[in-house]
Amino acid sequence: MGASLLDQVLAETLDPAYARAAEARETPAAGDSSDGRRRGLGALAVAVTMGAAGLLFGVTYEQAASGEAGREAVRGALVEDIGAQSDTIDDLSAEHEDLRAQVADARADALAASAVGQRAIDDLDAAELAAGLVAVTGPGLLVTLADAEPDADADPVGGTDDGSGDVRDGDLQLVVNALWAAGAEAVSINGQRLGPTTAIRFAGEAVLVDFRPVTNPYRISAVGDPGELRSRFLASPEVNALAVISESYGLLFEFAQEDELSVPAGGVPELRSAAPFDGEPAEAAAGGSGG
Repeated sequence: MGASLLDQVLAETLDPAYARAAEARETPAAGDSSDGRRRGLGALAVAVTMGAAGLLFGVTYEQAASGEAGREAVRGALVEDIGAQSDTIDDLSAEHEDLRAQVADARADALAASAVGQRAIDDLDAAELAAGLVAVTGPGLLVTLADAEPDADADPVGGTDDGSGDVRDGDLQLVVNALWAAGAEAVSINGQRLGPTTAIRFAGEAVLVDFRPVTNPYRISAVGDPGELRSRFLASPEVNALAVISESYGLLFEFAQEDELSVPAGGVPELRSAAPFDGEPAEAAAGGSGG
């Protein structure tokens, strides 16, 4: 026993426990291997997620960029189309005015050859003036209406403005009707001629005169005898009521006599029906045919 123990000690100089510890370090345990695999899978998942996020961002950015470019292209095409149509309208309007002048000259030459024709010219001139189809220049009265100045204490964010300080279509209608009643021969608002069928309406935040928008301030030009226009205009009870309203709400309401005002011609009304003129009034002709 003694010899065998001595031989074993000499043969195995290293404690077996050290060998088992070294072997354990060289060969990972099952738990350590599982942790390593989990770490590897986690890193792979993070990489895949980041890649997907980057791809999604790239696709979204490309779509947004292409959409913005498309909208800009459509907007540019619309602006170009509007400009082209506006030029066409201007050209047609100029051609229309030129043709109207040619027709008027030819008509005057044809009618001026006889006394009956000359009377027809005079009647036609009066009718065109009443219909607002010819430009008028002369002395008259200039009336100005404007919105009230914004209140410094008003809240620009809270929207406290109720519109009571704005000029309305009814205000312009009142002034225009008072000018007609005072003897005005021709009236315009901001260069828009008023005729028998002209409407003054309020649409949203804009005032429309003959379906065309006019903006603040509103200048109403009335051609006629300045003195008579002024006195009869100021004597109107509706005008006095408007003056009180203007003072209460801060509206600008001014008038001035002018030595020369220019009122442009209005649009040509749509011709709905026509019949040859045989020299007799239409009522008489209709009555005679029915008898």
